[in-house]
Amino acid sequence: MPNRRDFDVRASEWDEHSPRVTMLGAIADTLASKVVLSPEMDVLDFGCGTGLLSLHLAANVASLTGVDNSAGMLEVFLQKAEQLGLKNVSALHLDLDKGEPLPGQYDLIVSSMAFHHIQHIEAVLQQFYAALKPGGMLCIADLDLDDGLFHRDPINVFHDGFDRRAFRSTLVQAGFADIRDVQAAEVTRSVAAGGTRRFTIFLMSGRKEA
Repeated sequence: MPNRRDFDVRASEWDEHSPRVTMLGAIADTLASKVVLSPEMDVLDFGCGTGLLSLHLAANVASLTGVDNSAGMLEVFLQKAEQLGLKNVSALHLDLDKGEPLPGQYDLIVSSMAFHHIQHIEAVLQQFYAALKPGGMLCIADLDLDDGLFHRDPINVFHDGFDRRAFRSTLVQAGFADIRDVQAAEVTRSVAAGGTRRFTIFLMSGRKEA
């Protein structure tokens, strides 16, 4: 993973990578089929980037808060929200992996392709649990085990995808119930050793009991 400065530099061209846009669109479609949105919901997108996932949701909820540790990504996120005429979108510049507290209370927390960049996922999940309203839902999309091949540059990549059974156990330990998972997307890309490989992305959800 590039460092934060690189993400800031790359933010303006982030949406020009069509396979990324297609992948996030597929994840958004899967999320929309699994979660019932309502005009009363407060939603947080952790690792929102330029909003390729969560800006699909914003028109159907009360508020959308994007959280990212890249100021450049958040700038593009807010610019896109303004262009779409969305008045219910805000942004927080935070790094939860460094222990910065997550403010607010939410009905839904979503995260897409961010958790493999988080070193201490247990601590972040505990923050999510605390920030959810009773009955609130968490939805995380990330890579199935990838043998370290998905990222050509592994800097700041702390997990080579996730074993779904182990990830489910981590959610249970954080307090979540009613945990479910589905395949949300797949990507075929070239790998450093030559040739191509198919990578799959899961969507796992859990609920904070009322």
